[in-house]
Amino acid sequence: MSGEPQSRPAAEPVPPAVQETVRALVDVSPVLVELGERFAAAGFEAHLVGGSVRDALLAAGTGASLPDGDLDVTTDARPEQVLGLLRGWAGSTWNQGIAFGTVGAEVRGTRLEITTFRADRYDRESRNPEVAWGTSLTDDLARRDFTVNAMAVSLGPDRTVTDPFGGLGDLLARRLRTPGRASDSFADDPLRMLRAVRFVAQLGLTPVDEVVGALTDMSGQLSRITPERVQAELSKTLLQDAPRAALELFVSSGLADVVLPELPALRMEIDEHHQHKDVYSHSLTVLDRAIALERADPDAASPDLVLRLAALLHDIGKPATRRHEPRGRVSFHHHEVVGAKLVRKRLTALRYPKEVVEQVARLTFLHLRFHGYGRGEWTDSAVRRYVTDAGDLLPRLHKLVRSDCTTRNRRRAAALSATYDSLEHRIAELSAAEDLARVRPDLDGNAIMEILGIGPGREVGEAWRFLKDLRLERGPLDPDEAEAELRAWWAARA
Repeated sequence: MSGEPQSRPAAEPVPPAVQETVRALVDVSPVLVELGERFAAAGFEAHLVGGSVRDALLAAGTGASLPDGDLDVTTDARPEQVLGLLRGWAGSTWNQGIAFGTVGAEVRGTRLEITTFRADRYDRESRNPEVAWGTSLTDDLARRDFTVNAMAVSLGPDRTVTDPFGGLGDLLARRLRTPGRASDSFADDPLRMLRAVRFVAQLGLTPVDEVVGALTDMSGQLSRITPERVQAELSKTLLQDAPRAALELFVSSGLADVVLPELPALRMEIDEHHQHKDVYSHSLTVLDRAIALERADPDAASPDLVLRLAALLHDIGKPATRRHEPRGRVSFHHHEVVGAKLVRKRLTALRYPKEVVEQVARLTFLHLRFHGYGRGEWTDSAVRRYVTDAGDLLPRLHKLVRSDCTTRNRRRAAALSATYDSLEHRIAELSAAEDLARVRPDLDGNAIMEILGIGPGREVGEAWRFLKDLRLERGPLDPDEAEAELRAWWAARA
């Protein structure tokens, strides 16, 4: 699909009604009005640009204000001139990005990023541009990633909307294009390919064939991008309201082969003799269901990155553990164990925080535990262990396990749901009686040392773990009974 780009729709004039709506949105912000006046008085242009304009256009006619977050402004003033214009007006400024022409500022709670017109060149070996100042707003917009981000609104008195590449038409048609050739845009900055995936989820855009072809042909260039930046884009995609279509593009284009190869590996071949569900489609459905449960829970944070990663990756151990059994059956024994190891390896490579890695791996490891519950035959001890092993992940584990039931057999689905209802009911009953969320041995470390006549050390830890297991097995014990069990354990150990 490489080669010449498709013919591009001509950029039509922005309708007067849209111009007026955007003017009104800009005028809602006193900070932007004042910024425009300060720059105009000094003889400089200033334009609201990028995602801020895109989101303002999306909000046009809805009565909404400008979107939250940093507001991006572009100008023909050089960085040192920008700093001079902000002096005495902005509450604070920062210049970490000044080498790239960007000055940050905070004015009465509004954060601004003001960047000088640029006409960058890329070496196409890294994603770092050779910064060159530009003199034209249109040239500055031409270097943007997508047409929907290549629009600007003047902060001067006229408030003109500039849309040289048809971004408004693309936004209305929910179409994702690049201002120039897609292959050139992605070669300049391969991270834009993951941004394309994100915009499918975030904005509901559909990439044109040229963009899809460039994604497919150039996916290997993602290796030029640092893991931290890749992880940030992947997370932003997962945190959207409906990421499934974006993830399907992520996989079909080959980008996932570079970033998250365990996901496309779930598309295991299914022959006519060895039947099992499509694990890849199943995983996307589990993600859909987990998001629905997460958003329906008033007591849970949403969006929940840990739950969504676990829903997407919970079965990644299946390809390595698939075995063909007699009579056409297929097994995936211990795929939760293998999957937890793969989760740790991949998420660590993507530089996810250690806590996120461990939580997702733990949920992956535990997601099959419920299926041993059968029809409620678990002892109270087994229920306690289920709760204790899950710890503060228990609410997420509930959602993951329920989401994992994707069978189309209504009777089986109803039976699984009723069985899990039963487990949650037993957990609630035991929690009310025993405070399962804080299960501790019936004797603390000081009491253990006093009873056994020992000092701090490894033996205290061993005794503590013995009492913890005893507590899980038998429930709360009175102090005398716990002491008797501890002395008997100590004597047998000696």
